Amino acid sequence: MSSAAFVIGYLCGAVLLGMIVWIGVCLHLAYTRMDEVLGYLQNCSVVMNRAPLRHGGPWGKLLLVGGISGIVTFPGFYLNRGGVSADDLSSLPPALKRKLMILQWSVWGLFAAMAVFVTLYRFIKAYHL
Repeated sequence: MSSAAFVIGYLCGAVLLGMIVWIGVCLHLAYTRMDEVLGYLQNCSVVMNRAPLRHGGPWGKLLLVGGISGIVTFPGFYLNRGGVSADDLSSLPPALKRKLMILQWSVWGLFAAMAVFVTLYRFIKAYHL
């Protein structure tokens, strides 16, 4: 195996480590501030449909945080369909909103980085670089 393939392998490992850290941050947010977040978004039907997930253990809490961060990051999609209250989104504290948006964009970045590294690794293996 070439040194380029080793470097790509280590980069994939770093991305996996980043994903584990991301899961930890999401679970910390879910266990410490989920009642507060749900209190701010109580008039949003999309969020309230997902609220029972908070009783679903760590996996349910992770899904709930991911869903809420997606709603906060891309509100236009939900506002057009009437599933989210604009007043509730504006009442969310800016620090909490920023944290949820950072979580959403960071997971997209981690998945994109992993896709790029896996593709690059396959390219290196196919052409024996």
